[in-house]
Amino acid sequence: MSELLRIRQKILDSDYLLSQHAREEMHDDNLEREDVVQAILRGRIAKRFTADPRGTRYRVAGPARDGRTANVVLRFHEGGGLIVITVYAEE
Repeated sequence: MSELLRIRQKILDSDYLLSQHAREEMHDDNLEREDVVQAILRGRIAKRFTADPRGTRYRVAGPARDGRTANVVLRFHEGGGLIVITVYAEE
């Protein structure tokens, strides 16, 4: 299964956590959980960060509900679920 399909399945299974930082950034950029879900389900992996000793991070870019591009940075955590590290919108 591709990385993007694994990420999407975790979202569909609600097997993910939003970090406090992600929630703060979402608030600052006027984004909601539904924007994060839509961006991941309709977006693409825009970048892989492989040099992190905690594991590969992915930046998924996709459309928010208002048409802006939402960027979601996430990683798989040790338990196999997903953690959303940060979220930001491109104007």
